[in-house]
Amino acid sequence: MTVDSVGVPGARRSHPGVGSRLSALLHRRPALLTLLLLIPPALWLGVVYLGSLFALLLQSFYGIDEFSGIVVPEFTLRTWQELFTPANGDIVLRTVTMAAVVTVACAVIAFPVAYYTARFAGPRLKALFYLGVMLPLWSSYLVRVYAWKLILAKEGVVTWTFERLGLGWLLQAVLDLPVVGGPSLSVSYLGTFIVFVYIWLPYMILPLQAALERVPRSLVEASADLGATPGQTFRRVILPLAVPGLVAGSIFTFSLTLGDFIIPGIIGSSRPFLGQVVLQLQGTAGNIPLAAAFTVVPMAIMAVYLTIAKRLGAFDAL
Repeated sequence: MTVDSVGVPGARRSHPGVGSRLSALLHRRPALLTLLLLIPPALWLGVVYLGSLFALLLQSFYGIDEFSGIVVPEFTLRTWQELFTPANGDIVLRTVTMAAVVTVACAVIAFPVAYYTARFAGPRLKALFYLGVMLPLWSSYLVRVYAWKLILAKEGVVTWTFERLGLGWLLQAVLDLPVVGGPSLSVSYLGTFIVFVYIWLPYMILPLQAALERVPRSLVEASADLGATPGQTFRRVILPLAVPGLVAGSIFTFSLTLGDFIIPGIIGSSRPFLGQVVLQLQGTAGNIPLAAAFTVVPMAIMAVYLTIAKRLGAFDAL
């Protein structure tokens, strides 16, 4: 028979396990708990993400042996000099222009839809709205792009509809335009623009609708009580409060268009975009340094864009 320290016969002293001691330690030191929780994502961000970006930037300062085509790991600015040639500048300008135009078009189309849903739609209509916006995202990206290639083809439903309505001359006049036109919509900048808008439109509608939902009705009523017309209320109350949602949606539409290489490769002319050039240089040509330099361009553009978006409060609407 054993006697414990308080003199109770038959009782044995219970020792806390490792788990209990560790739990007590973390309870006494919450900073240690926070540190342990942050270590895994910090390692992932620092090693995998930032490390890969640093390696990408480093490789952009390497060169290519002109005889063997092998990457030479020696510091040189020749790759960056090649990047800033007029031909490559046209590629960057073409891609940024398309991204900007797609973003503006998505905002123009999305705003009335999001505004009506946020201000006037009932619960059932809102459910249908979310279903309609999200339903295309459930299907394959490639399936949707190839479906649009068939729709916009010379023998597709768009051309057939214009001819049935007696407006074939109008479609041909659009296709004859020097910049946006082409043999058919499926091999033109206009067709590329249409598909970009269709694919990325949900990413503009949802943040914009969320921002409009946050506009207090009391502000709108107060504006009306103070004598403002509906147009003045919209311009001075609703629209400024919806700007964070617009900018948040533009982050998606602009960045996704900037780096996409599938849509311009399937629908569009032979003039390449940034994503296509990176794919060709990395895969076909094997010019890793120049591909890395091209990749830095959209990253730098988005860094500036995100800085501006943060100042406009866009991250609050995400």
